[in-house]
Amino acid sequence: MTRIITRLNEISHRYRALFVDLWGCVHNGLHPFPAAVAALRAYRAAGGRVVLVTNSPKPRKPVEVQLARIGVPRACWDALATSGDSARAAMYRGIVGRKIYLIGDEIGDAGFFRPLRLIDKPVEIQKVPLQAAEGIVCTGPFDPHADPSVNRPDFLYAVNRGLRLLCANPDIVVDLGERRQWCAGALARLYSDMGGESLYFGKPHPPIYDLARRRLAALGADIPDSEILAIGDGIGTDIRGAAGEGIESLFLSGGLAARETGTRHRPDPGLLTAYLERENATPTYTAGFLE
Repeated sequence: MTRIITRLNEISHRYRALFVDLWGCVHNGLHPFPAAVAALRAYRAAGGRVVLVTNSPKPRKPVEVQLARIGVPRACWDALATSGDSARAAMYRGIVGRKIYLIGDEIGDAGFFRPLRLIDKPVEIQKVPLQAAEGIVCTGPFDPHADPSVNRPDFLYAVNRGLRLLCANPDIVVDLGERRQWCAGALARLYSDMGGESLYFGKPHPPIYDLARRRLAALGADIPDSEILAIGDGIGTDIRGAAGEGIESLFLSGGLAARETGTRHRPDPGLLTAYLERENATPTYTAGFLE
Protein backbone atom coordinates (compact mmCIF):
# COMPACT_ATOMS: atom_id res chain seq x y z
CA MET A 1 0.00 0.00 0.00
CA THR A 2 1.41 3.36 -0.98
CA ARG A 3 1.75 6.15 1.59
CA ILE A 4 0.31 9.51 0.53
CA ILE A 5 2.49 12.50 1.42
CA THR A 6 2.33 16.21 0.64
CA ARG A 7 5.94 17.36 0.52
CA LEU A 8 9.28 15.76 -0.32
CA ASN A 9 10.84 16.89 2.96
CA GLU A 10 8.54 14.54 4.87
CA ILE A 11 10.66 11.60 3.67
CA SER A 12 13.80 13.02 2.03
CA HIS A 13 15.97 12.54 5.14
CA ARG A 14 15.80 8.78 4.49
CA TYR A 15 17.63 9.04 1.16
CA ARG A 16 21.07 10.26 0.11
CA ALA A 17 20.23 10.54 -3.58
CA LEU A 18 17.24 11.08 -5.87
CA PHE A 19 16.67 9.77 -9.39
CA VAL A 20 14.21 12.40 -10.66
CA ASP A 21 12.18 12.31 -13.86
CA LEU A 22 12.12 15.61 -15.74
CA TRP A 23 9.10 16.14 -17.97
CA GLY A 24 5.91 16.35 -15.90
CA CYS A 25 7.84 16.49 -12.63
CA VAL A 26 10.33 19.36 -12.86
CA HIS A 27 8.92 21.10 -15.96
CA ASN A 28 6.10 20.82 -18.49
CA GLY A 29 8.25 21.22 -21.60
CA LEU A 30 7.77 24.98 -21.60
CA HIS A 31 8.34 26.19 -18.02
CA PRO A 32 9.79 24.81 -14.77
CA PHE A 33 7.55 24.08 -11.79
CA PRO A 34 8.70 26.52 -9.08
CA ALA A 35 7.73 24.24 -6.18
CA ALA A 36 9.69 21.33 -7.68
CA VAL A 37 12.75 23.50 -8.22
CA ALA A 38 12.55 24.74 -4.63
CA ALA A 39 12.20 21.21 -3.26
CA LEU A 40 15.26 19.98 -5.15
CA ARG A 41 17.29 23.01 -4.11
CA ALA A 42 16.42 22.37 -0.47
CA TYR A 43 17.30 18.70 -0.77
CA ARG A 44 20.71 19.49 -2.24
CA ALA A 45 21.32 22.17 0.39
CA ALA A 46 20.84 19.47 3.03
CA GLY A 47 23.55 17.33 1.39
CA GLY A 48 21.52 15.15 -0.98
CA ARG A 49 22.48 14.35 -4.58
CA VAL A 50 20.05 14.77 -7.47
CA VAL A 51 20.41 12.81 -10.71
CA LEU A 52 17.90 13.76 -13.38
CA VAL A 53 16.91 10.55 -15.20
CA THR A 54 15.00 11.32 -18.35
CA ASN A 55 13.63 9.39 -21.30
CA SER A 56 14.67 12.21 -23.60
CA PRO A 57 16.15 10.74 -26.81
CA LYS A 58 18.71 13.54 -26.84
CA PRO A 59 22.28 13.30 -25.52
CA ARG A 60 23.07 14.89 -22.18
CA LYS A 61 24.48 18.22 -23.47
CA PRO A 62 21.44 19.27 -25.56
CA VAL A 63 19.16 18.44 -22.63
CA GLU A 64 21.29 20.66 -20.39
CA VAL A 65 20.88 23.47 -22.93
CA GLN A 66 17.12 22.89 -23.07
CA LEU A 67 16.84 23.02 -19.27
CA ALA A 68 18.72 26.31 -19.14
CA ARG A 69 16.59 27.74 -21.95
CA ILE A 70 13.28 27.05 -20.20
CA GLY A 71 14.60 28.26 -16.84
CA VAL A 72 15.39 25.13 -14.80
CA PRO A 73 18.25 26.29 -12.55
CA ARG A 74 21.52 24.37 -12.63
CA ALA A 75 21.59 24.65 -8.84
CA CYS A 76 18.75 22.14 -8.39
CA TRP A 77 20.53 19.09 -9.85
CA ASP A 78 23.93 17.39 -9.86
CA ALA A 79 23.98 15.02 -12.84
CA LEU A 80 21.91 13.99 -15.83
CA ALA A 81 21.26 10.59 -17.44
CA THR A 82 19.29 10.41 -20.69
CA SER A 83 17.83 7.47 -22.56
CA GLY A 84 19.35 9.08 -25.64
CA ASP A 85 22.88 8.50 -24.35
CA SER A 86 22.04 4.95 -23.36
CA ALA A 87 20.52 4.25 -26.79
CA ARG A 88 23.40 5.93 -28.64
CA ALA A 89 25.90 3.67 -26.92
CA ALA A 90 23.98 0.61 -28.11
CA MET A 91 23.64 1.99 -31.64
CA TYR A 92 27.38 2.62 -31.96
CA ARG A 93 28.01 -0.95 -30.85
CA GLY A 94 26.04 -2.01 -33.93
CA ILE A 95 22.94 -3.36 -32.22
CA VAL A 96 20.70 -2.48 -35.20
CA GLY A 97 23.37 -2.52 -37.89
CA ARG A 98 25.33 0.17 -39.68
CA LYS A 99 22.71 1.39 -42.14
CA ILE A 100 19.74 2.75 -40.23
CA TYR A 101 16.40 4.31 -41.07
CA LEU A 102 15.64 7.23 -38.72
CA ILE A 103 12.13 7.91 -37.46
CA GLY A 104 12.32 11.28 -35.73
CA ASP A 105 13.42 14.87 -36.09
CA GLU A 106 16.33 14.92 -38.54
CA ILE A 107 17.51 18.34 -37.36
CA GLY A 108 16.56 18.28 -33.67
CA ASP A 109 18.05 14.83 -33.12
CA ALA A 110 21.29 15.49 -34.99
CA GLY A 111 23.26 15.23 -31.74
CA PHE A 112 22.11 11.64 -31.39
CA PHE A 113 24.45 10.72 -34.25
CA ARG A 114 27.58 12.38 -32.92
CA PRO A 115 30.20 9.64 -32.44
CA LEU A 116 30.83 8.41 -28.90
CA ARG A 117 34.47 8.44 -27.81
CA LEU A 118 33.72 6.15 -24.86
CA ILE A 119 33.14 3.14 -27.11
CA ASP A 120 36.08 1.20 -28.52
CA LYS A 121 35.83 0.85 -32.29
CA PRO A 122 32.30 2.28 -32.76
CA VAL A 123 30.60 1.21 -35.96
CA GLU A 124 30.16 3.81 -38.68
CA ILE A 125 26.48 4.74 -38.84
CA GLN A 126 24.85 5.74 -42.12
CA LYS A 127 21.28 7.06 -42.36
CA VAL A 128 19.49 5.56 -45.35
CA PRO A 129 15.93 5.12 -46.71
CA LEU A 130 13.90 2.30 -45.20
CA GLN A 131 14.37 0.07 -48.25
CA ALA A 132 18.16 0.10 -47.76
CA ALA A 133 18.18 -0.12 -43.95
CA GLU A 134 19.59 -2.85 -41.73
CA GLY A 135 17.68 -1.50 -38.73
CA ILE A 136 15.51 1.35 -37.44
CA VAL A 137 16.27 4.06 -34.88
CA CYS A 138 13.20 5.81 -33.46
CA THR A 139 13.75 9.00 -31.46
CA GLY A 140 10.10 10.07 -31.82
CA PRO A 141 7.25 10.30 -34.34
CA PHE A 142 7.60 12.43 -37.43
CA ASP A 143 4.35 14.08 -36.26
CA PRO A 144 3.84 13.80 -32.47
CA HIS A 145 0.13 14.54 -32.83
CA ALA A 146 -0.61 11.92 -35.50
CA ASP A 147 -1.89 8.50 -34.41
CA PRO A 148 0.98 5.96 -34.38
CA SER A 149 -1.02 3.76 -36.76
CA VAL A 150 0.10 5.98 -39.66
CA ASN A 151 3.35 4.00 -39.48
CA ARG A 152 1.69 0.64 -40.16
CA PRO A 153 2.63 0.38 -43.87
CA ASP A 154 6.32 1.05 -43.20
CA PHE A 155 6.29 -1.18 -40.13
CA LEU A 156 4.73 -4.07 -42.03
CA TYR A 157 7.52 -3.82 -44.59
CA ALA A 158 10.17 -3.64 -41.84
CA VAL A 159 8.71 -6.55 -39.86
CA ASN A 160 8.67 -8.72 -42.97
CA ARG A 161 12.35 -7.93 -43.48
CA GLY A 162 13.17 -8.72 -39.85
CA LEU A 163 14.51 -5.26 -38.98
CA ARG A 164 15.05 -4.43 -35.31
CA LEU A 165 13.82 -1.10 -33.95
CA LEU A 166 15.91 0.80 -31.40
CA CYS A 167 13.64 2.97 -29.25
CA ALA A 168 15.45 5.97 -27.77
CA ASN A 169 12.48 7.10 -25.65
CA PRO A 170 10.16 4.43 -24.16
CA ASP A 171 7.58 7.03 -23.04
CA ILE A 172 4.19 6.54 -24.68
CA VAL A 173 2.91 10.11 -24.29
CA VAL A 174 4.04 13.39 -22.79
CA ASP A 175 2.25 16.67 -22.07
CA LEU A 176 3.76 19.73 -23.72
CA GLY A 177 2.09 22.45 -21.68
CA GLU A 178 -1.57 21.48 -21.87
CA ARG A 179 -1.30 19.46 -25.07
CA ARG A 180 -0.59 15.71 -25.07
CA GLN A 181 1.63 14.22 -27.75
CA TRP A 182 2.95 10.80 -28.73
CA CYS A 183 6.51 9.65 -28.00
CA ALA A 184 8.79 7.01 -29.51
CA GLY A 185 7.54 4.37 -27.07
CA ALA A 186 4.12 4.41 -28.74
CA LEU A 187 5.71 3.54 -32.08
CA ALA A 188 7.92 0.85 -30.55
CA ARG A 189 4.87 -0.69 -28.88
CA LEU A 190 3.02 -0.77 -32.20
CA TYR A 191 6.06 -2.32 -33.91
CA SER A 192 6.20 -5.07 -31.28
CA ASP A 193 2.44 -5.64 -31.54
CA MET A 194 2.88 -6.16 -35.28
CA GLY A 195 5.50 -8.85 -34.67
CA GLY A 196 8.67 -6.76 -34.84
CA GLU A 197 11.50 -6.62 -32.31
CA SER A 198 11.80 -3.36 -30.35
CA LEU A 199 14.84 -2.62 -28.20
CA TYR A 200 14.45 -0.13 -25.34
CA PHE A 201 17.09 1.92 -23.52
CA GLY A 202 15.15 4.24 -21.23
CA LYS A 203 12.93 3.74 -18.20
CA PRO A 204 11.68 1.19 -17.16
CA HIS A 205 14.54 -0.82 -18.72
CA PRO A 206 17.84 -1.51 -16.89
CA PRO A 207 20.42 0.27 -19.13
CA ILE A 208 19.38 3.78 -18.13
CA TYR A 209 19.56 2.92 -14.43
CA ASP A 210 23.07 1.58 -14.93
CA LEU A 211 23.93 4.91 -16.56
CA ALA A 212 22.31 6.87 -13.70
CA ARG A 213 24.35 4.91 -11.15
CA ARG A 214 27.53 5.69 -13.11
CA ARG A 215 26.62 9.37 -13.14
CA LEU A 216 26.08 9.22 -9.37
CA ALA A 217 29.39 7.42 -8.79
CA ALA A 218 31.17 10.05 -10.90
CA LEU A 219 30.12 12.60 -8.27
CA GLY A 220 32.22 10.69 -5.76
CA ALA A 221 29.13 9.32 -4.04
CA ASP A 222 29.12 5.64 -3.09
CA ILE A 223 25.38 5.29 -2.46
CA PRO A 224 23.57 1.94 -2.37
CA ASP A 225 20.19 1.46 -4.05
CA SER A 226 18.55 1.27 -0.61
CA GLU A 227 19.40 4.97 -0.10
CA ILE A 228 18.11 6.17 -3.47
CA LEU A 229 14.55 7.40 -4.11
CA ALA A 230 13.16 7.47 -7.67
CA ILE A 231 10.59 10.19 -8.40
CA GLY A 232 8.30 10.32 -11.41
CA ASP A 233 4.80 10.64 -12.82
CA GLY A 234 4.99 7.70 -15.23
CA ILE A 235 3.58 4.58 -13.58
CA GLY A 236 4.78 2.34 -16.43
CA THR A 237 8.21 3.94 -16.73
CA ASP A 238 9.39 5.71 -13.56
CA ILE A 239 7.61 3.57 -10.99
CA ARG A 240 7.81 0.19 -12.73
CA GLY A 241 11.46 0.82 -13.56
CA ALA A 242 12.32 1.69 -9.96
CA ALA A 243 10.57 -1.44 -8.72
CA GLY A 244 12.53 -3.57 -11.17
CA GLU A 245 15.78 -2.11 -9.83
CA GLY A 246 14.83 -2.55 -6.17
CA ILE A 247 14.68 1.23 -5.64
CA GLU A 248 11.94 2.89 -3.56
CA SER A 249 9.76 5.39 -5.39
CA LEU A 250 7.62 8.50 -5.10
CA PHE A 251 4.75 8.59 -7.61
CA LEU A 252 3.56 12.06 -8.63
CA SER A 253 -0.12 11.51 -9.35
CA GLY A 254 -0.74 15.05 -10.62
CA GLY A 255 1.15 14.41 -13.85
CA LEU A 256 0.12 11.92 -16.52
CA ALA A 257 -2.43 10.23 -14.21
CA ALA A 258 -4.03 13.38 -12.78
CA ARG A 259 -7.47 12.54 -14.18
CA GLU A 260 -7.41 8.86 -13.21
CA THR A 261 -6.32 9.65 -9.64
CA GLY A 262 -8.54 12.71 -9.15
CA THR A 263 -5.50 14.82 -8.27
CA ARG A 264 -5.89 18.51 -7.71
CA HIS A 265 -3.40 19.12 -4.93
CA ARG A 266 -3.48 15.60 -3.48
CA PRO A 267 -4.84 12.41 -5.07
CA ASP A 268 -8.25 11.05 -4.16
CA PRO A 269 -7.36 7.98 -2.03
CA GLY A 270 -10.07 5.76 -3.53
CA LEU A 271 -9.29 6.67 -7.12
CA LEU A 272 -5.56 6.32 -6.45
CA THR A 273 -6.01 2.83 -5.00
CA ALA A 274 -8.15 1.73 -7.95
CA TYR A 275 -5.62 3.15 -10.43
CA LEU A 276 -2.64 1.45 -8.80
CA GLU A 277 -4.51 -1.85 -8.69
CA ARG A 278 -5.29 -1.59 -12.40
CA GLU A 279 -1.67 -0.84 -13.14
CA ASN A 280 -0.43 -3.53 -10.74
CA ALA A 281 1.95 -1.01 -9.18
CA THR A 282 2.84 -0.15 -5.59
CA PRO A 283 4.98 2.98 -5.30
CA THR A 284 6.46 3.48 -1.86
CA TYR A 285 4.95 6.96 -1.64
CA THR A 286 2.51 9.08 -3.62
CA ALA A 287 2.22 12.86 -3.75
CA GLY A 288 0.23 15.12 -6.01
CA PHE A 289 3.29 17.06 -7.15
CA LEU A 290 6.95 17.51 -6.36
CA GLU A 291 7.14 20.22 -3.73
